[in-house]
Amino acid sequence: MPSPQPEFIAPGIARFNPQPEPSLALERHWPSLGPLPASFRTIPAFSHEDGRHVARVALPPGTSLYGTGEVPGPLLRNSRRIVTWNSDRWCYGDTDVSLYQSHPWVLAVLPGGRAVGILADTARRLTIALDETIEIAANPGDPSFTVCIVERDHPAAVVTALADLTGRMPLPPLWALGYQQCRWSYETEERVKVVADQFRARHIPCDVIWMDIDYMDGYRCFTFSPQHFPDPRGLSDYLHRRNFRGVWMIDPGLKEDPEYRVYAAGRDGGHFVLDEAGREYHGRVWPGSCAFPDFTRAETRRWWAGLYTEFLEAGIDGVWNDMNEPSVEDNHQKQVPETLHHRADPELGGPGPHSKYHNVYGMLMARATRDGIAAARPRRRPFVLTRANFLGGQRYAATWTGDNRSTWEHLAWSIPMVLNLGLSGQPFSGPDIGGFAGDATPALFARWMGIGSLLPFARGHSIKDSAPHEPWSFGPDCERACRLALERRYRLLPYLYTLFHEASTTGMPIARPLFFADPADPVLRSADDSFLLGQNLLVRARVAEEGSCRAPYPPGLWKPVEIVGDSTTTTAHPDLPDLCIRAGAIIPLGPIRRHVGESPDGPLTLMVCPDARGNAAGTLYEDPGDGPPDAPAHRLTTFTASPGPDGRPAISAIHTGDYTPPRGHVGVVIV
Repeated sequence: MPSPQPEFIAPGIARFNPQPEPSLALERHWPSLGPLPASFRTIPAFSHEDGRHVARVALPPGTSLYGTGEVPGPLLRNSRRIVTWNSDRWCYGDTDVSLYQSHPWVLAVLPGGRAVGILADTARRLTIALDETIEIAANPGDPSFTVCIVERDHPAAVVTALADLTGRMPLPPLWALGYQQCRWSYETEERVKVVADQFRARHIPCDVIWMDIDYMDGYRCFTFSPQHFPDPRGLSDYLHRRNFRGVWMIDPGLKEDPEYRVYAAGRDGGHFVLDEAGREYHGRVWPGSCAFPDFTRAETRRWWAGLYTEFLEAGIDGVWNDMNEPSVEDNHQKQVPETLHHRADPELGGPGPHSKYHNVYGMLMARATRDGIAAARPRRRPFVLTRANFLGGQRYAATWTGDNRSTWEHLAWSIPMVLNLGLSGQPFSGPDIGGFAGDATPALFARWMGIGSLLPFARGHSIKDSAPHEPWSFGPDCERACRLALERRYRLLPYLYTLFHEASTTGMPIARPLFFADPADPVLRSADDSFLLGQNLLVRARVAEEGSCRAPYPPGLWKPVEIVGDSTTTTAHPDLPDLCIRAGAIIPLGPIRRHVGESPDGPLTLMVCPDARGNAAGTLYEDPGDGPPDAPAHRLTTFTASPGPDGRPAISAIHTGDYTPPRGHVGVVIV
């Protein structure tokens, strides 16, 4: 099959085989800017084989492959096969080819360090085989698809180009960067209060308590159990007085019950997905027989968004969308029939079967949820977490790596899974710290908290039949390790928040693979137990029960540091990862806090690590931590250090922006 004329749509980005269906991943329409320049090197080949449309991209030997979003296993994706089909995979293993999200995107780092990005612009099921030739194949009978190719000198530039194409993560509220505690479920209001009070009494930093499905009345979304959660507004007030936020679960499955007002409104408004015969489809989930909103319709998304106005009046701060692949209990695959009918709007491609829209169902639900929160609270930033998502879904929600297990293997996967999500355009992610299913040991939980507290999304979560998984549940030594790990995170919040701002403006990952420091060095390309926070902080973790960090150091000088209390030298705890600062860097640190709102005028400490010439630099982004998303008051400060007359670095600062932080003393620590 001859390849159509390619379209050059931006510098270093070309589009091949123009799409027969509207794009659901790209943030906007990208027009052709003219013929493909002769310097463009990566040209896919298209063919039609056994009823399948196939695209192949040949790459030189020694190319390293990454991305493909949320898949278990190692960072390096060479010789792996991925199927883009959102799937509920409880306790997944490294042989699973599909998880809860789909990202038809591959980042290829060439032998010399240049990089290429390959985006298959279709929401339909694809099989992606990763080798020296990347093969992307549609299902038999499905239409052809567009392939977008990005060429850049550095893999980081390819990732930021992906953000240009698919959109950027909005800056979350500052409290969403704090530690978050969850369980399936804290089954009563009183239990939630006890957990919150224990965090404060034990001086363990925490900002958010999560409410899983048992807060509902018979698992009916947008309701509250009159027995176990009779006063949700009172519970929210209780948490707010103690400086906690509450995030509450909302699933897509709505119980088929004429007396349940949300279901009745959805039925009367014609908002549900239909079966082949045009009848309202019902699948079994927690409440029993359920109907599912058809989020491919703007009218349905507006209806769904409107449900949040009253729901949020209970003082709810954030929303968790779960089970939104969508997952049902009617079969072993936990899948709704692919033959279901969506009455999609023309801009999404018009009416069609579920097979066409399955991979974007969760993303469109998250979009409607975010729209509802934003409309109800226009002066505050929405926070949404979603299990199912698609390429470009970072525009609407953060994510986590799904129903993992309390095992050392799943702990080890935490780092590469988060890194590959970041390389696929989703900077805001993390695992269930401690593991969701099973019982963690004190050593496993402490080690996981040490690592998870340094990943972008930091939440402990566990299944209801597991032993308690709060930090104090594993004895004094584990509790101390968790406290120190979280004190580290909270001291690093000025630096982390600056990285989140960078992610929201450029698309750069927050947690980055080591090869970002030197893409030409093949030794760095498979490092699974070490990562960079930004470009200035190196995290070296021990992910096996025995042994040390195996990852090599990136090039240059990296000085070991510790961040405990007011010290940057004291050893914290043997289960916590080692930290190193890059020579030439300045990292801003805050005080130890029990929540993000404590001591807003607390001291700022600049941790300065001069290079061989005595110079260093760093940045700090500051704003009120919430407020209107479109035009927040903010300040961006660039700090520089140079040799002073007394031999100590002289620090200077340049500010831009219209925000004056309520800051106290600014101290300097030289390392």
